[in-house]
Amino acid sequence: MCQTQPTLSSPNLWCQTKQPCINPADAPIGVFDSGVGGLSVLAHIMQALPHERYVYLADTLHVPYGGRSAADIERLTIDAVRWLMAQDCKLVVIACNSASAYGLQAVRQAFTQVPIVGLVPAIKPAVLASQTRHIAVLATPATLNGALLNTVIAQVAAPRGVTVSKYSLASLVPWVEAGMPSGHVAVGELANLLDTLSAQAVDYLVLGCTHYPFFQDYLRAQITQTGARLTLIDSGGAIARRVVSLLETANLLRPPSDLPPLTLVTTGDIAQTQAVATRLLAQYLPPRVVEFQHCGLMAQ
Repeated sequence: MCQTQPTLSSPNLWCQTKQPCINPADAPIGVFDSGVGGLSVLAHIMQALPHERYVYLADTLHVPYGGRSAADIERLTIDAVRWLMAQDCKLVVIACNSASAYGLQAVRQAFTQVPIVGLVPAIKPAVLASQTRHIAVLATPATLNGALLNTVIAQVAAPRGVTVSKYSLASLVPWVEAGMPSGHVAVGELANLLDTLSAQAVDYLVLGCTHYPFFQDYLRAQITQTGARLTLIDSGGAIARRVVSLLETANLLRPPSDLPPLTLVTTGDIAQTQAVATRLLAQYLPPRVVEFQHCGLMAQ
């Protein structure tokens, strides 16, 4: 048995795990998000590659990242990827738009051993499909202000004369993390947003946070009720295709055999994370064994 006790520099996250010594193709895919939202991306990857091993790190102690400073997000992202590297991951996915916006370049420079896949909201397909030449992106402030998103807008939307309106609702991530209760303030804020988009003839809404696909069905039902012509789009499928391509090229696909348990590690309340994650995964995946673990804070 291999035993690791990775130590993350700041805020000194630690978790002791035991796992069999493995060959390169049998190594896990690491997925990281500030909370459980990245499970929407993980679900797309697991649908494409059901026989892979997965380690999902949810930094629920520090969720949400969207309102944090660029330096803080970069620091937390580096720590998370360092932890995943200590788990011998063969590929890492940063399933968080905010972490990708401010931490992707830093972690790619710091950890060159394996491919690191980041997220950017799906602006390009929305721009190419828009008939009204007006799309919107719903994301956290960190993502909306980040260079990744704004570079895509400048290079793809602006030359085609497509307007990109930006929206951020602080209630959405806590709503998803809380299990999307019907009496939450987010419900009313989403209704107001849909009214605004309809009045502005927006025909594509880009979901720019990995938490948001979990309420796609709810949004579609509201859109149908209002008769609006609005299409929702997110990045999960594209990320899954990228992961498949990278592993195929490197000859690191795990041969079809068993369905290994999903290891889900949280830095916060394990009982709350388990309850929310179990319910969210059930929206996308058939039943699968999930092993929940906790990473605490070391004494300073």
